[in-house]
Amino acid sequence: MTRDNRQQVGKRDTRRATSYDVARLAGVSQSAVSRVFKTGASASQKMRERVLAAANEIGYRPNAIARGLITKRSNMIGVVISRMTNLYYPELLVQLTQSFSDRGIRVLLFTLEHESEIDVVLEHTLQYQVDGIVTAAILDSAQLDMLDAAGIPVVLYNRQAKDAQAAAVCCDQEEGEAWLVSRLIEAGHQRFAIISGPEDSTVSTQRTSGALRRLSEFGVNEVTVVAGDYSHESGFRGALEIQELLGALPDAVIAANDAMAIGCIDAAREVLGAQVPEAVSVVGFDGIGAAEYAAYQLTTVRQPVARMTHATVDMLLQRIENPEIGHEQRIFQGTPVRGRSARLTEDGGT
Repeated sequence: MTRDNRQQVGKRDTRRATSYDVARLAGVSQSAVSRVFKTGASASQKMRERVLAAANEIGYRPNAIARGLITKRSNMIGVVISRMTNLYYPELLVQLTQSFSDRGIRVLLFTLEHESEIDVVLEHTLQYQVDGIVTAAILDSAQLDMLDAAGIPVVLYNRQAKDAQAAAVCCDQEEGEAWLVSRLIEAGHQRFAIISGPEDSTVSTQRTSGALRRLSEFGVNEVTVVAGDYSHESGFRGALEIQELLGALPDAVIAANDAMAIGCIDAAREVLGAQVPEAVSVVGFDGIGAAEYAAYQLTTVRQPVARMTHATVDMLLQRIENPEIGHEQRIFQGTPVRGRSARLTEDGGT
């Protein structure tokens, strides 16, 4: 490299390349450069190759922050999920990220240890000037009003607002539990216990109350309920606690999610020496991958994650484009899975 070339390189490095530099080098208009780098914009393959070659030569990359200042949008979405959601539903985050990315929008992930931490996390989310929020944690009226005042649309994922209206996508938790209880009753189960999820989880509350309500309709009112936290370990401990409280395992254990159901099965087999489902039936809820393992083949209700995610993305983007769209809730039915962890009648409902 000659001395002149080294000087030229040094000059180029002192100034950030712009879209105008790319346009001049490629021999095209600046608007053509913008179209090439804008997701979904029209540009021929020949034009695209020409512009990208020029951009690579001078080290140009679009400035997303500067574009946001012009369009008044950050092109970022805040996604708030609990640690357990992320652990047992990684496909949820993958699908959300991919769906938004296909539309030129980036996802900022905020993880909660407990749903009650949502206040602090919301403050952090707003600092990034996100265009919208998807949250798998419940929001109260004051929080929803704050977001509305800030002009930030929100969609609740697998949650329903308690005392205020909000856009929401969720699985019908109570219907799923009703199916599980009905099939267990039909098969002759009489003594029941429940391993619930975290107290601040609305999903756990709906599943537990749904199971208790359905049991009550069948005349079963004495049900032992122990607390879990959605983890495998808490399901394991829950089975041991039930055994200690009752002196023996019940006919059936209803766990608020699959991870706890699997933990319950492991405790029954490894510590209590009880066969599943011969000695005790165990059912869960969610339909995670591990529920299909040969060692478990869990009877459960599978949530339609892909359909729920697609609906969530569409609803949020519609509200970003048109803030006047009213609130709506889309409720999806789960798919019953008749596994081998519970004794069920062959001709039971589907």
